[in-house]
Amino acid sequence: MDSGPADGSRAGGQRAATAVLADAPTVDVTRLRVAIARLSRLLRKHELAGLTPTQLAALATVEQAGPLRLGDLAAAERIAPSTLTRLVSALEDHGYVRRCAVPGDARAWTLVVTATGHEVLDRIRQENTIQLADSLLMLSSDQLAALAAALPALEQLADAGPHDPAG
Repeated sequence: MDSGPADGSRAGGQRAATAVLADAPTVDVTRLRVAIARLSRLLRKHELAGLTPTQLAALATVEQAGPLRLGDLAAAERIAPSTLTRLVSALEDHGYVRRCAVPGDARAWTLVVTATGHEVLDRIRQENTIQLADSLLMLSSDQLAALAAALPALEQLADAGPHDPAG
């Protein structure tokens, strides 16, 4: 078993590559990170409706949060205002979003996803679901059971957001 720090602190000039908790299995964090990154890239290897991954993520955020002020989108996607301007312009040029004036605030705008934007997101989600389902066919029953058992933990990690090492 790895005797290095389990909290991700530096030891011997290298970050711990395993997560160790009392009475819990050791997790090879490097393997997990690489596997998640490779799977993510695999699911992005399709025609992205002419959008960059950042633009696609922003479009999905607007769809999920529904009419969204520009500043709120920038905060949610952690992007600078200048980047936001280009990003929103690209989404508008494709017809995926439209700006709507905020009543009572002449300087504020919200973004809403258009019918075309919804259709594109639905198509991409369908393609990704089919691709992932096809990939699962190569796994054994035991591997599928292990993956199904890991889903709640993976969902919790995905929903947690970034970890603040100071807190």
